[in-house]
Amino acid sequence: MRFSGTRDAATEPPSPLCGERENASRKNGRAGSSLPLYLTLLLAILFHTLPAQAGQLGRAGLEKHFPPPLVVGEKDDTLPVWPILKQQAGSYEVFAYAFESVDLAPIPGFGGTPPDLLVALAPDGTFRDVKVISQHEPVFLEGLGPEPLIAFVEQYAGLSARQAIRVGRPNARAGGAAPQTTVDGISMATASTRVINQSILASALTVARGKLGFGATNVGLKVEAKPDLYERLSLPDLLARGWVRRLTVTGATAATAFKGTGVEDRVDGPPDTVLTDLYVAYLDAPSIGRNLLGEARFDALMRELGPGNHAVMVLSAGPEDAPANPIGERFVLGAVPDRLAVSQGGLIVTARDMAVERRDAGLAEGLPPGNWTILRIDQAAGFDPSAPWTLTETIVRERGQILSEKIARTFPVETALPADLFTRIKPDAGPSWTDPWRARAPELGLIGLALAVLVPVLARQRGLVADGPRFAAFRLGFLTLTLGFIGWFAQAQLSIVTLVGLVRAAATTHDLAFLLYDPPSLVLWAFALAALVVWGRGTFCGWLCPFGALQEFVALVARPLRIRQVAVPPGLDRVLRQAKYGVLAGILLAAAAGSPLADSFSEIEPFKTAVTLYFVRSWPFVAYATGLLVLNLVVYKGFCRYLCPLGASLALLGRVRILDWIPRRAECGTPCQLCKVRCRYGAIAPSGRIDYPECFQCMDCVTIIHDPGQCVPQVLAHKRGRRSAPHPVGAA
Repeated sequence: MRFSGTRDAATEPPSPLCGERENASRKNGRAGSSLPLYLTLLLAILFHTLPAQAGQLGRAGLEKHFPPPLVVGEKDDTLPVWPILKQQAGSYEVFAYAFESVDLAPIPGFGGTPPDLLVALAPDGTFRDVKVISQHEPVFLEGLGPEPLIAFVEQYAGLSARQAIRVGRPNARAGGAAPQTTVDGISMATASTRVINQSILASALTVARGKLGFGATNVGLKVEAKPDLYERLSLPDLLARGWVRRLTVTGATAATAFKGTGVEDRVDGPPDTVLTDLYVAYLDAPSIGRNLLGEARFDALMRELGPGNHAVMVLSAGPEDAPANPIGERFVLGAVPDRLAVSQGGLIVTARDMAVERRDAGLAEGLPPGNWTILRIDQAAGFDPSAPWTLTETIVRERGQILSEKIARTFPVETALPADLFTRIKPDAGPSWTDPWRARAPELGLIGLALAVLVPVLARQRGLVADGPRFAAFRLGFLTLTLGFIGWFAQAQLSIVTLVGLVRAAATTHDLAFLLYDPPSLVLWAFALAALVVWGRGTFCGWLCPFGALQEFVALVARPLRIRQVAVPPGLDRVLRQAKYGVLAGILLAAAAGSPLADSFSEIEPFKTAVTLYFVRSWPFVAYATGLLVLNLVVYKGFCRYLCPLGASLALLGRVRILDWIPRRAECGTPCQLCKVRCRYGAIAPSGRIDYPECFQCMDCVTIIHDPGQCVPQVLAHKRGRRSAPHPVGAA
């Protein structure tokens, strides 16, 4: 049964955002930051004083999701959990425990705030259902929309919290992944779905530990009978060892159990009349199953059962027409038995009849004739046959004729098998964020190789960089890798959204683990931050930004189309350069104020449209991203230079740069202006000094200064028989 109610993927108001820390002005006249230090301090105070996010559903809200005949019970005193009750046999039993993931596992997503999911967990640890209450994942807000996320969480219904559930690739189940332990991922939302999965499992295990008695070390534990361990044993031997157990309920036993209820004398005959006589055996162990079923039938059963699953045989040797016989004429083949239950550690384990052929021929000698069943226990139930477990028979009697009352009593028999019959495979003890690192190891390897190639090329200025034609080919090839592999394939486009998420996480959970769910992006962030210290912002913006690479490719068609670049007047250029800092400040202030405008403002980046979603999006976003590319034909990288908030944040952080690494000559600026004229970013001042916060590290000026055929001072010095050596000068 699935619980009802309208699904709501509404957007939560974002949590406050801390501003970027601004470095003081560098020496040699470096300009101060456009984001004042006092603004940063104000934002820090704001996010430290605001409370963390909490669940939003009360009793009225839950009743909308759990309508009659379900009943919402009283909220637990120790855990934010609501029991959902269902009437069963005249009394109310727990149908599920309902809770919001944000109350128990507030793991921040890439919007910086934790997703809030309504989870219904059955008493046996299976998920009744999962619903999205609210989420702030950028890819599901304006990109893919909430529908893929809603379909994603629907996969959890029927799965067990006892298993380590992993997020696979899209259509992983159809490709052969285990449906009990795998949910299909969503293309372009790999990291977000893993955060959602971790939120569901972590919150469910918290409830399991507090209410259901599991959830510590046994989640995902795999216990299987050793297939080659066999000893020929007779039925008396199996009974003597306790490997086959027997449950006999007589009239006297039942009368004692029902004493004081008014129905204790409902048995005709003497007190020793047998009401039920059950033989119970775990069949997977060959020393038990093969001896009871015979070799051929045992082998057929194991093939049908499949690896990791369990089979329990229950044979009723009592009178077939006895009302207490649980495997009589009313027994439904293929169903979960009404009056038989397997439990372990106080929890009911789902056991379903396998509907196998019930021929007595071939069974162990001495096993009495009678009706029998083989119950299948799926591996997702978390059943551990090496630990004690119990089979319980329920006998129900009625009292009264008009308004009859059902009275039930249970009769258990416990089985404890030797541990050396089994192989125990411990679950992976690593945290869930290790999964994407393992799954994306090939991508990380290629990205690491690309970075390992890039660093020496940029560092050795008299190497490949000094060879204009070869370096141009290298740059074109590397940008192709950046756009095609890093951007479109690996989905590692860095974004201002990550910075927004960082500070939202600081404001709500102080947990930055969500970054670990997107390994390629985290590796690029680490490299970009390291490069800021050495070279400045240009390493990322000029070499590793997929949208920046796309703009450069678009600009290549300007010449054959005879589209002339527009030279922005210097005064207007200086004003426009400050716009990106204003955009950055607006995003930070909106987030600090808890306004959803922070996400709207972040859409000034076209990265989600052009790279993450491959331009598959609603037309206003596609038109905006396309318009920026068209603008790039006439104003080279106009978005990067004037609007990009990520570029603004990197430019601010890049002021910690320790090297003025671009060589200059005494003649640079006075009188030579060649590098300034060739610089398409306007990062070289008329004086010849480099404005590193605006430099994209294209290396054109470095190539020129090392080329005796292009560098004007070298050309003139060669004509005069002199040598002109480059040297560093102050940066703007």
